[in-house]
Amino acid sequence: MQLKESNGYVCIAMEALDQLLMACHCQSINLFVESFLKMVAKLLESEKSNLQILGTNSFVKFANIEEDTPSYHRSYDFFVSRFSEMCHSSHDELEIRTKIRMSGIKGLQGVVRKTVNDELQANIWDPQHMDKIVPSLLFNLQHAEEAESRSPSPLQATEKEKESPTELAERCLRELLGRAAYGNIKNAIKPVLIHLDNHSLWEPKTFAIRCFKIIMYSIQPQHSHLVIQQLLGHLDANSKSAATVRAGIVEVLSEAAVIAASGSVGPTVLEVFNTLLRQLRLSIDYELTGSYDCAVVSTKIIKEHEERMFQEAVIKTTGSFASTLPTYQRSEVMLFIMSKVPLPSLHHAIDAGKAGENRNRLTQIMLLKSLLQVSTGFQCSNMLTALPSSFLDRLLSAALMEDADLRLFVLEILISFIDRHGNRPKFSTISTINDISVLKLKVDKCSRQDTVFMKKHSQQLYRHIYLTSKEESNVQPHYEALYSMLALISIELANEEVVVDLIRLVLAVQEIAQINEDNLPVYNRCALYALGAAYLNLISQLTTVPAFCQHIHEVLETRQKEAPYLLPEDVFVEMPRLTKSLDHLVPEVFFRQSKISEVLGGSGYNSDRLSTPYIPQLTDEDRLSKRKSIGETISLQVEVESRNSPEKEERAPAEEITYETLKKAIVDSVAVEEQERERRRLVVEKFQKAPFEEIAAHCGARASLLQSKLNQIFEITIRPPPSPSGTITAAYGQPQNHSIPVYEMKFPDLCVY
Repeated sequence: MQLKESNGYVCIAMEALDQLLMACHCQSINLFVESFLKMVAKLLESEKSNLQILGTNSFVKFANIEEDTPSYHRSYDFFVSRFSEMCHSSHDELEIRTKIRMSGIKGLQGVVRKTVNDELQANIWDPQHMDKIVPSLLFNLQHAEEAESRSPSPLQATEKEKESPTELAERCLRELLGRAAYGNIKNAIKPVLIHLDNHSLWEPKTFAIRCFKIIMYSIQPQHSHLVIQQLLGHLDANSKSAATVRAGIVEVLSEAAVIAASGSVGPTVLEVFNTLLRQLRLSIDYELTGSYDCAVVSTKIIKEHEERMFQEAVIKTTGSFASTLPTYQRSEVMLFIMSKVPLPSLHHAIDAGKAGENRNRLTQIMLLKSLLQVSTGFQCSNMLTALPSSFLDRLLSAALMEDADLRLFVLEILISFIDRHGNRPKFSTISTINDISVLKLKVDKCSRQDTVFMKKHSQQLYRHIYLTSKEESNVQPHYEALYSMLALISIELANEEVVVDLIRLVLAVQEIAQINEDNLPVYNRCALYALGAAYLNLISQLTTVPAFCQHIHEVLETRQKEAPYLLPEDVFVEMPRLTKSLDHLVPEVFFRQSKISEVLGGSGYNSDRLSTPYIPQLTDEDRLSKRKSIGETISLQVEVESRNSPEKEERAPAEEITYETLKKAIVDSVAVEEQERERRRLVVEKFQKAPFEEIAAHCGARASLLQSKLNQIFEITIRPPPSPSGTITAAYGQPQNHSIPVYEMKFPDLCVY
């Protein structure tokens, strides 16, 4: 067929071919198709737009025919290339340009439909084809705003006008992704990432998010994690790109995670969070050093505010991922994040020097922020599962840090775990409310699991609340968090014993402000008094003991008249109304432990425990803390042990603690530790460096010794020695040995433990 100036004959010829094609259902269609595709190819090679469109329409009709016997020798490479080229048409006239682009998209759609389900045909999922098809569709999606600005409103547009290259490209992309099998997802997504890189489309991030929303909604749900993994890999590949680019990728990750079905992040859940935390750590390094590579002077200028923006995006994405996970995986993720927080303990080295301190502090803040994001909205009925010892110990260690921001994050994380009924907003402000029924608190009976949790961990929690409350760097949010913490423990985890301990704890906090051994500022002391007043007012109404409520009410009234600066309404405001000195307070403004013990003891509470002042337990953390000397720790340890011992009445009076005693205790403990450490080092070194024969001989000798001792035991138990009085005769006249009872036997020391 020759293409002449008059296109009429061409149109008639193609119409005839189309009719023949549609009418042909025999197996010989393959012979006919070869000639048909050659004619379509000639039309597509034409420079005239109407002939290109004519050829495309014929190809689309052919693509919709389902063939009984597919042909393996057909090639669609030309059609993929030509249709992709038409998708990028830059014709001067807008109307013609739109028609050519739409024809190109329809042609690509036809190629996909014709080849995607046919194993004998050319594999359309090969990178050589995907690298042309996907960018062509994205190119038309990319110009959506430009097209929308010129088009009339949807209400005025006709059905024909509503069809646009953007809408057609989106439909074609959805169809393509919907047909993608497990092994083809990677080839379909990679061109999307490359296109967004090449056209700098991560930074505005609007188009990138739109693309991946289309992808996530179009692919089969079980393949979602493959997209997530590719995005994570792309984030790693762009580790040294601008912060805005990395932030765009992370934002897309966040949106994709929300769309993904629950649990679809895949089996490598911790790898997802490991990648995000690694990027967070890199960003902190970039921010501190000002360069992507410390060894080479970077030509890129790192902007601190952009790195901060990226860090916030990572934290938000961490929360988005976590929200899609089941409870057990979420717990693992929180433990994983907590294990990455650098803490000044014996088991976790931290960076030294000024730069190291800055890096540690930023890392601690960012990781705790991430942990707070993950824990927000976390619902777990069993607190033992939600807060295992390995997690809680590390988290509470962070509560002893000198940095005020870190302590506040720890309190917020603990609160998010404890608050399982959404009561936290009701305690956002500290006040002495007259009737707590207006708060409409949701209170459930303390479950058996919660009771077990408090028996195991309550003293840890009380101790850290006590130590946190006496920090000089505390500000209003710290006291609000402490109040929320106390209130939520009382509502969520409290039985009678816990209520008693919490009252003792708050009275000890009042004593901190009263005695003021730590030389706290006036604001901190007033805040502690006000915190105690607000909490005791709340717990008195929760316990509903009239005499207890009356005592609390009397003290509050006295404070209102004599010292309003000890109430939360005067302290926890924008401009606190304080006094200059707290040295001349009358006794009536204090909550008295003896009075509370008396009134609660009369209602069945443990009065002996109530009358015992609270003193925190001591742990290894005290010896690591910069705020307490070792001498104070040891003297307190002796005092606590002597007071808490069940045999304290029988003990001799405690030895007087002097400087020499403390010095001796320190030197002795250090010497013992050194000896033990040296002994262990020698054993390890022996097993690492000694010849195998020597190790085998040593172990064999010990095994022989043990075996000989065991033989002696078996000899004693199986054939006991005869009785000194000789033999006795049984009822049947047979002599029997009088054996020694097992509990009277003397066993070798080696076998007794």
